[in-house]
Amino acid sequence: MSRATLWSTADMDEDLAEAVDVQLSMYAQQGQNSAVYDQLGAQMEQLEPFLAIQQHMAALAAVPDVVKSFIVSFQQAILNHDLPSITMFYTTTFPKLTEKFYARTEWPEPEIIAPLLSSNEATEDQIHIFLVLYRDLYYRHVYSRLHPNIDDRFHSYENSCELFNYLLNSPSSADDESDEPAPVDLVLPEQWLWDIIDEFIYQFQVFCSWRSKVKSKTDDEILMLADGTGVWSSYSVLNVLYSLIQKSKINEYIIALKEEQGKGGARTAEEIAESISPYTALPLYRSLGYFSVLGLLRVHVLLGDFTLALKVMDQVGEFLLGGSSFGAKANKPSITALPTLPATHISTHYYVGFCYMMLRRYPDAIRTFVTVLNFFQRMQRMRGYGGYERKDQYDQIAKTADRTLALYAMCHSLVLPGSPFTRLDDNITNTAKERYGEQMGRMSRGGGDTLGAFEELFLYACPKFINANSPPYHDPETIGLMLSAETADSGEGALASDPTQRHLRLFLSSAAAQSPLPTLRSFLHLYTSLTTEKLSSFLDLAKLSESNREETAEDLEAEEAIQEMMVLKQNSRSVSRVVPAQGITDKGKEASSAGAAAKGSLLEGEMISTSDLNFVIDDNTIHIAESTVGRRYAGWFIKNTERSQRVLDEIRASPLPKPKPATVAAPPPEAQKKPKTVAWGGARA
Repeated sequence: MSRATLWSTADMDEDLAEAVDVQLSMYAQQGQNSAVYDQLGAQMEQLEPFLAIQQHMAALAAVPDVVKSFIVSFQQAILNHDLPSITMFYTTTFPKLTEKFYARTEWPEPEIIAPLLSSNEATEDQIHIFLVLYRDLYYRHVYSRLHPNIDDRFHSYENSCELFNYLLNSPSSADDESDEPAPVDLVLPEQWLWDIIDEFIYQFQVFCSWRSKVKSKTDDEILMLADGTGVWSSYSVLNVLYSLIQKSKINEYIIALKEEQGKGGARTAEEIAESISPYTALPLYRSLGYFSVLGLLRVHVLLGDFTLALKVMDQVGEFLLGGSSFGAKANKPSITALPTLPATHISTHYYVGFCYMMLRRYPDAIRTFVTVLNFFQRMQRMRGYGGYERKDQYDQIAKTADRTLALYAMCHSLVLPGSPFTRLDDNITNTAKERYGEQMGRMSRGGGDTLGAFEELFLYACPKFINANSPPYHDPETIGLMLSAETADSGEGALASDPTQRHLRLFLSSAAAQSPLPTLRSFLHLYTSLTTEKLSSFLDLAKLSESNREETAEDLEAEEAIQEMMVLKQNSRSVSRVVPAQGITDKGKEASSAGAAAKGSLLEGEMISTSDLNFVIDDNTIHIAESTVGRRYAGWFIKNTERSQRVLDEIRASPLPKPKPATVAAPPPEAQKKPKTVAWGGARA
């Protein structure tokens, strides 16, 4: 998309334009005189600063007055630490002005609006940090509405580094002679702080994807990428996030909250934060540290390290995910001490659930997805309240929720039928069937078209994985070989090196091993015992009945049938944080169907059975035992009996209605005057 220019040469000062014309005419008259040429060049260099000033003045004059007033008021609100006004300007005014004036072009450059900032009597440092924050909004708008070029990509990285360096390494004060860094005097809303971290990771992801496409690069871009090897490197991004976590001491703060809650102390969250660190005492650093933990989860998922992604959530995960049981009621005094934004809630559940899915912990993945999808359904009914009024934010949340629903559909199909984890929430399951019913049917039946359905949903719902390392742009020979190889392979080599395709192949290899299991399980349900030869003949007939299979000359051997039974046994067990509890508890009450939650990090759990079918192999005989968990009618009857009793007590306690006084209606006048008559047949002869 082309960008409209903010100034035109037609707006230059007429005197400067005439001076340039005079000098050019003199050069034309003098011919190729080198002295005149040098004199003309020196005069042009003297005119360049004036031309730049004129261009900036023309560009500033083209800025609408309402935008100028907004910038001045925005800066004044930040200087005064007026958090309500900053929130209003950021969440409401800026998007409205964008839609009205800059929907298809960029906002005025920071150098253009800089003269407006001196009207608030701000210091140079205050003007500088406001320009850094303004550049953050400027480049975010370029990435979301326009097509960023290589200069935008490099400059946005430099501005992000400048912002984080200001937050992490600012000196204490001008009077303090020590060079020790101190917290900055800055107040920003939580939504802006989350957007800073989220946009920082998004721009890193977009840059890595763009950098890996060698074939589309121009010569100038290759030279710039060869010189800027450290721009948007994985090390620099991870260093920023880990530095914010260490500076804010967010993990120590959460541990202190847990200890205070455990011993029933009376200290508030603010008092606990002040006792840890001067940085932790400020909401700015607590929020940035908390959001950096969530950002690390996302970065490690993009890099393909799912175990480390869950590891960094050791302390935060129990708070954000609603307790250890994924959806249990969170501790209210503790959870309110951390930022609670809808975007963080949905995004984090999406990435945690995806990690569990890639680690083949499908029960935990399903529980995570059910929790966040229920939250999104409640959010849809409450869209009008604060936090959801911005359409772009709601659209992004809705898109993430739809991708989460696709992941839930895949996990639901990968868990064996009859598992209690397929019946966690019938409402979510019905929604998934309405949205992805055709794909869920293909994935559940097994057969030749199963992998096609898995691939379709995986490519839609998975994160956009990235390559951690840059192509060797500093080596022209290697780049030339890569370009020639891509041309010869017609794109096949690019697909092979694509990180998304690598993760897709790993996921499909696991799904392919499970594709015969529904057919095998259906046969085992028909018997309590059968021989492996008989089972292999059944499997061979089932394979012969498939329309799209390749021709085979030999029947399935008994050994192959046993191998498939072992695959079924392996997929009938999984590590889960929530262990289903059955039977009677110590207090004599019936155990909850939700199960007992595991404590500790998100990686911990116990091995549980995820199927209602169990079997053992004795020589060549398979003994099958089907364990069906019946519905607990006792709890249902008790609950409804108590409800009926409450209704009856309310009816008995309510006063009886007062009876209305009985009134006798007077007969009409015609009836009073009418003489009495004897009915027919009543007269005597």
